[in-house]
Amino acid sequence: MEAAHAASKPLAVLESVRCLECSEIYSKPLAGGTVEKNPGCPSCGYVGWIPLSLPPESPRRFAGGPRQRRLARAR
Repeated sequence: MEAAHAASKPLAVLESVRCLECSEIYSKPLAGGTVEKNPGCPSCGYVGWIPLSLPPESPRRFAGGPRQRRLARAR
């Protein structure tokens, strides 16, 4: 009975991140969490991070055509 109860616990999804202070790679909960669940970098304690798998960038869009070349005004 205990095994069935233990199996019903939700699993935490983790993501790999890089510390912005010391560049250490570590795992953190994907859904965020409180300071107790995710206290920051295990090496330096800094809480700034960036995911290792960034979403793809959208293509850049321009409102107009290519920039026109300006000629010097004759005086």
